[in-house]
Amino acid sequence: MAGKVALLLWAQTLGFAGTQTTWIIVEPPWMPAVLWDRVTLTCQGSGTSSATTWYKDGRRWGQQGCDRLTVTENGTYECNRTGTGLSLPVRVSDDWLVLQVPARPLLEGDTVTLRCRDRQNNMVTWVSFYHEEKQLVELRNGTELTLFPLKLHHSGRYHCRGWLKDREWVVSAPVTVTVHVAAGVGGALLFLLLLMGVIVAWHRWHRVAARKQQERAPPDPSPPEEGKVRYTHVVSSKQARRSPDVTVPQDPQETYVELWGSHRQPWEPGDIYGNVL
Repeated sequence: MAGKVALLLWAQTLGFAGTQTTWIIVEPPWMPAVLWDRVTLTCQGSGTSSATTWYKDGRRWGQQGCDRLTVTENGTYECNRTGTGLSLPVRVSDDWLVLQVPARPLLEGDTVTLRCRDRQNNMVTWVSFYHEEKQLVELRNGTELTLFPLKLHHSGRYHCRGWLKDREWVVSAPVTVTVHVAAGVGGALLFLLLLMGVIVAWHRWHRVAARKQQERAPPDPSPPEEGKVRYTHVVSSKQARRSPDVTVPQDPQETYVELWGSHRQPWEPGDIYGNVL
């Protein structure tokens, strides 16, 4: 399950980069797949599953419109989704001896295990692993080789050789191992970080713009400070008599005026006078 999820995430990352948009998920997640493992292939990509077409060895295979296929014969399988094109091929082997690698992208720094398997999981001994025809190791009883940490120079063609009971020495078909630079995933993470930075900057700019708009708005009227003059409704009694159109308010109103003494000095608070009209 973990391998399936990892392969799916990687395929989605490649899809963002504009590369392969149709791919095949292999269960169990090993390449090449072997017929005796009851292999299931699932076609993934854009569009609906009803637009899936399977091919085996270049010819149409299986039921049209089904995105899941249970393998019953060895061969090379591909799937096609309308609008996204043909997937990369997946080989299902039925050889006597098979070298398998994990069905996932191999990145620098990863740990990868290569395994040499006999048909139907019969016992195989004296297994040797080869990289570009150069022998790496010979194991009397073991059948697996672990590479850690992966480097770019680990890319290339691998095969294994082993002793099968009643069959003498058998050599597997070569398998190509490709180690990828981890920049693809790093680029996707960088894109996400940049996107988050843009969102944060937009929110900050929005707050600054709102603050400036508040500063430009006219201030709210506030009561006068203590000691200032506040006029409410002042009418001279003489003007009231001369102008019949002016109505003197019935309720008395007060006006407080700060009076200045000699030499333009303010009077003490006790010297403020109330003038009632």
